[in-house]
Amino acid sequence: MTAMSRPVLILLAIALASVAIFAWVFLFASKASSRHLSRPTDELEWLQTEFRLGKAEMERVRELHNRYLPVCQSFCDQIAREKRSLQQLVEQGQGTSEAARQRLDEIARLRASCQAAMLQHFEEVSRVMPPEEGRRYLKEMRRFTLGVHEQIEESMSGVQGDEHAHH
Repeated sequence: MTAMSRPVLILLAIALASVAIFAWVFLFASKASSRHLSRPTDELEWLQTEFRLGKAEMERVRELHNRYLPVCQSFCDQIAREKRSLQQLVEQGQGTSEAARQRLDEIARLRASCQAAMLQHFEEVSRVMPPEEGRRYLKEMRRFTLGVHEQIEESMSGVQGDEHAHH
């Protein structure tokens, strides 16, 4: 592998991962949006229905959700800003420059921090739910948060699932 091809492969892998994540989030958001449009009064109502939450539990979920929204928005804003900066470098023919690598590193750092914050938020939410429903919610949200990345990594590495444990 030449020195030039490694950065290009890294850029390609990140681009593919970004497209896959976007597609997955788009599908998830579309599904949630269609539910929301059918019942436009409450964006969290599906949680109450899906995880059989009582009024007090739902109010606590709302508090946690409202507290987390600015955190989520901040990460999205920062990632978007870095992606615009990277895109400008790519358009200027500097896609493999040190500045571009720094942008990629920052995007990766921000995404990792975002995922960590999401996992923490999901754990907090799961703790206000009935225990079995909280476990089910947390399992689904972990799959949502981490599963897409794992699928991409597995497809790129050629290693599937738990095969690591069998070596």
